[in-house]
Amino acid sequence: MTDRQKGSCVWYIPDGYIPPLSSGTLESHESICVLNCYQQNANLKITIYFEDRDPIEQIPFVVKGKRTSHIRTSKLEKEGQRIPKEVPYAIEVESDVPIIVQYSRLDSTQQELALMSTMAHPLA
Repeated sequence: MTDRQKGSCVWYIPDGYIPPLSSGTLESHESICVLNCYQQNANLKITIYFEDRDPIEQIPFVVKGKRTSHIRTSKLEKEGQRIPKEVPYAIEVESDVPIIVQYSRLDSTQQELALMSTMAHPLA
């Protein structure tokens, strides 16, 4: 499979939301899960889109070559701007090498936890 490209350079996640509260010891969170199958580092630019405000554009993040990274959306920051809790958002992930992107959400707002994971949408 060396002659085929693994992944895509642009990915979209249209549904993001960080709950205001968690119950128990686990914190509700969302993660952009990135797999870099190539030797060189993947230099990401992550843009967060909102319904009612300007986006937080091109937040830099590096995923080392032949590695995976789980990027907590609540930890993303650029020039003091962060994703606020209780606000719907969407994500664009751009990379200078092809990557694979999955999105995961742990909702611990109730004692009965919910875990959701889905593949992001690649730009063909």
